[in-house]
Amino acid sequence: MRKELKIAIIDYNMGNIKSIINAINYNGNNYKIIVTHDKDEILSSNCIILPGVGAFPDAIKKLKEKDLINTLHTAVIKNKKPTLGICLGMQLLFDSSEEITLTNGLGFIPGKVSYITPQKGLRVPHVGWNSLIIEKNNEIFNYLEEDKDFYFVHSLHVECDDKYILAKFDYGELMTAAVKKDNIIGMQFHPEKSQRIGLLAIKNFLEWSMGKTSKDNKC
Repeated sequence: MRKELKIAIIDYNMGNIKSIINAINYNGNNYKIIVTHDKDEILSSNCIILPGVGAFPDAIKKLKEKDLINTLHTAVIKNKKPTLGICLGMQLLFDSSEEITLTNGLGFIPGKVSYITPQKGLRVPHVGWNSLIIEKNNEIFNYLEEDKDFYFVHSLHVECDDKYILAKFDYGELMTAAVKKDNIIGMQFHPEKSQRIGLLAIKNFLEWSMGKTSKDNKC
């Protein structure tokens, strides 16, 4: 019998938390969901979800105000907890962002966040459905067949080494849609708003987390 997966959704007043909870619950009841900024709760969790809606500098400020920077570093980098960053939450995983003013990020994955350069006939922010271009076989998107459309809302995009990129999308130029580094996954799109295939992306992340925590004897 599989043990319950304790999921810490980071609460720093910058995320679409209700939709994420609904998406997790849709995928089963073998999960204990905790919305928290408490250090002990985060460190005792099996995996972490870092949501994000809004501006990068505001998000970093909120994380600092809630004393979450060091806690996340310990949980994600030192303790290697499976972690999912969604939209702005993914961007925060990188070294820096030029949004509004140059701001340091969490630095968990090498790379930077830059404004999308407007292309002819395409609006910024990029809002709507776009198809993923899978860069390599992986556990998170191995279920995708013909339908690869996910829902995006963003004005900036991640620039990083191709070795971290799981998927890209085309919006006048190829840009990063999803990344992976060790125990860390990032999704620029909103899986919780992407209907059936988005719910499956979250399910696969949770299954992947369950496998990793089982191997590490943390679950």
